[in-house]
Amino acid sequence: MIGDVLMSTILFEAIKKKYPNYELHYLINTHTEPVVRNNPFIDKILFYSPEIEGSKRQFLKFLLGIRDSKYSAVIDVYGKLPSLLFTEFSGTNLKIGFLKSYTKSIYTHSIKRTKIPSQGVSLAIENRLKLLEPLDIAFENISPKLYVSSEEKEDAREFLLKGGLNLEKPVLMVSAIGSIDSKTYPLNYMAEVLNDLVRIRPDFQIVFNYIPSQLQQAQELYNLCKKETQEKIYIELYCNSLRHFISVLTQCRAIIGNEGGAINIAKALNIPSFTIFSPHIGKKNWHGKAENEKNVAIHLEDYISKDEFDKKSSKKQFDLYYSKLKPELFSNKLEDFLKSL
Repeated sequence: MIGDVLMSTILFEAIKKKYPNYELHYLINTHTEPVVRNNPFIDKILFYSPEIEGSKRQFLKFLLGIRDSKYSAVIDVYGKLPSLLFTEFSGTNLKIGFLKSYTKSIYTHSIKRTKIPSQGVSLAIENRLKLLEPLDIAFENISPKLYVSSEEKEDAREFLLKGGLNLEKPVLMVSAIGSIDSKTYPLNYMAEVLNDLVRIRPDFQIVFNYIPSQLQQAQELYNLCKKETQEKIYIELYCNSLRHFISVLTQCRAIIGNEGGAINIAKALNIPSFTIFSPHIGKKNWHGKAENEKNVAIHLEDYISKDEFDKKSSKKQFDLYYSKLKPELFSNKLEDFLKSL
């Protein structure tokens, strides 16, 4: 996933700080390349493409290529069958990954994940940095970063200007639709949030983030909004690629909406965020206390008792749990966030 690939780039920065002469390669899925483009800490990118995944011959050739590269160490952040095979074929004597019942025979160093954050950062960051312990790299609070060229930023400005926006006024990105239904805040509730947003900050111009298959949902959300809110939404503007979205986000004052890749990208650009978490996604996994000054995160567990919340059923019954996370519960936090921008 895009967020996972972006989050794992912190390993490269941490390693390069201690061992600047190390050559670091990153093996990723092809579609995630935009979030690692121009990263100065990555020396080479290896792509696990759909062609390799779908062909036994290509897959074997890829495995042999990894073996022939004679790596000194492998860090497997993924821990699934393909990455386990890549790790095993590397032939290195230093294989690092997270402890799982089926990985003990593969890794030379199995790292146990911590479940309770102790460093003020999200578990996604803290646990990844624990993978560097066998390399004698102590914890340091490092956040993911994205690197966008001046040309890309200028193209994004032109895109927004041609779309009718006034760049002397603030632009707000809305993560309107989650990657799946269970990660999508109910559209009627989201419409209330947007109505409240426009009431508090009528100077804001709103751009939706969604993919083509979500156009109908995005339009439905737009239709649920009040007329004065609709007038602030530039729903016809659509970013035609992930890199284009990243560039456009550099021109935004903030992002609000569903937790996911878009929010992680915003944080990597140092863009303030107001995140609404799905009930079944633990907030501590992707949000740390150290972020609270600039990034706000909302979760149902913040507002109901432990007796009312059952994590096991929250994914299957996400509609029920989402219905309890009414916009008025966090309206004060939203107002404080918007006024701080």
